[in-house]
Amino acid sequence: MTYYLLSVMQPVAEPPAPEVLAEIGKNLEVFHQELRQAGAWVFAGGLHGPESSTVLRPEGGEVLITDGPYAEGKEHLGGICLIKAPDLDAALDWGRKAALATTLPIEVRPFMGEADR
Repeated sequence: MTYYLLSVMQPVAEPPAPEVLAEIGKNLEVFHQELRQAGAWVFAGGLHGPESSTVLRPEGGEVLITDGPYAEGKEHLGGICLIKAPDLDAALDWGRKAALATTLPIEVRPFMGEADR
């Protein structure tokens, strides 16, 4: 089994209406339950907006700390889901389900050196 990161790419915009968010929340719970039942669940969670971030950057043997996102963009990392899958095709199937549940783009990436864990 390989670990895969499903990254939820969230647009920088006003959040959907509460009733839309409630429906997305229900769909996510169904998706997470399906992951658990399949033995693919490792961890999942949403993130606060990029404005809540703190960046630590090495510089000349010291670490410079700044507020705010590392990069400005039209999308940001809104949440993550860590799964176990036998191969990329299986991970992409989970990614498709995540995209449908969240209504947002999902980036699927394998962890390096994690095969056969």
